[in-house]
Amino acid sequence: MTGNVFGRPLSQLHSKINSWEFFSVKPLSWMTVAAGLALASCNIDAKYSVGGTLTGLLGQGLVLEDNSGNDLGLSSNGTFVFSDGVKNGDAYSVTVKTQPSDPSQTCTVQNSSGTIDKADVTNVIVTCTQSGRFAFVANQLSNTLSAYIINSSTGYLTAVNGSPFASTGTGPVSLVADPNGAFLYVANNGSNTVSVYSITSGALASVGVPIATGSGPLALTIDPTDSFLYVANLASNTVSAYTIDSSTGALTALGSFAVGREPSSLKIDPSGNYLYVTNFGDGTVDVFAINTATGALSVVSGSPFTAGAGPVSVTIDPTGAFAYVANETADSISEYSIDTSGGLTQVSGSPLATGSSPESLVVDPAARYLYAANVTAKNQVAAYSITPSSGALTLSVSGVAAGVFPVSLALDPSGAFAYIANDTSNTVSVYAVDATSGSLTPVTGSPFAAGDGARAIAID
Repeated sequence: MTGNVFGRPLSQLHSKINSWEFFSVKPLSWMTVAAGLALASCNIDAKYSVGGTLTGLLGQGLVLEDNSGNDLGLSSNGTFVFSDGVKNGDAYSVTVKTQPSDPSQTCTVQNSSGTIDKADVTNVIVTCTQSGRFAFVANQLSNTLSAYIINSSTGYLTAVNGSPFASTGTGPVSLVADPNGAFLYVANNGSNTVSVYSITSGALASVGVPIATGSGPLALTIDPTDSFLYVANLASNTVSAYTIDSSTGALTALGSFAVGREPSSLKIDPSGNYLYVTNFGDGTVDVFAINTATGALSVVSGSPFTAGAGPVSVTIDPTGAFAYVANETADSISEYSIDTSGGLTQVSGSPLATGSSPESLVVDPAARYLYAANVTAKNQVAAYSITPSSGALTLSVSGVAAGVFPVSLALDPSGAFAYIANDTSNTVSVYAVDATSGSLTPVTGSPFAAGDGARAIAID
């Protein structure tokens, strides 16, 4: 065979083929290697975004920082993403570089640090708070909602013009303001609904029609990102879940989830990952992992966890390390440490005996004290110091008088004041909190008049 192919004599072509050096093979192999090296380089250099959700911002000038160099100024609530990504395997750490002013606020960060694992980070939670502006009380028997303006210096309560406001449901028993302070959600035990109200300078206006819940709703809570609302339904042994439209306050039902007998209270941990539900009828605590994308609940391994008889209130400390449950029937407080999967382990010495039936618990923002209503004796409030290493409680302040049947306790976001709704005396007791000792001193004018059956209180 004679002639030329692509300018080469056939004899040379046969020689190249036999020696595995055919001209078209060698360049192809080098192209494959080069492409592989380019892909490897691309994977090595790939960066992933770091972001999350901001709630509660009212002031100006908030600046976040990632890894001491990537600054991000924020002026509105909602989702955020840092401009610079982080390489796979590298660490990220989100902190507050500059706190907001006008008004002055304190912003804290949850899920703030970790290591990039081939995925964008979307679960950083930044929450901004300031001294309480408004207090709201659900008056079960008069079907009204009392609203007050809080004096940030003294804690004194002044009724908002038009208060009390008529409830759009029957038997309001629990209420919570959303993290942005724009809407108030109220559980109506008598009509099996949740009502939504807009908040304008403390005044309440109904938003839409009440939304159906399960039977006998008794408590409700909102996740830290202002995305989901959960309701404990005492009579149907379920928790109802809803998505929140943060711009309108509207709720969309996600469905219901089975829990133990007579769920009486619920709380979400500061990271927004876990929901804790006390079951009054069987003395347990259900723990659910929250799907942060959908709001769906899945049972945590080991749940339900044992509590005392008649658990009516649960609270989580601000660090997310410890949980506390008020056992009304057992006259005790159960103390737990929280593991990385949300599970509960009772602290040594738990449950802690109380002098009366505890009704409501809350931990101060600095995680130093737990305040409890109706514990050392009937119609009293007390404070327990928290051991940082174990979460164990030690009674430090006792015998402070409250009204008759103090059932709901709330703290000002700054930790400066404590507020108690007294169900039978139809009043709100207000105390100044000593930041060092945790002691409680009634403020001038306390107690303040509320409606009939003052069942719950919330601070915005």
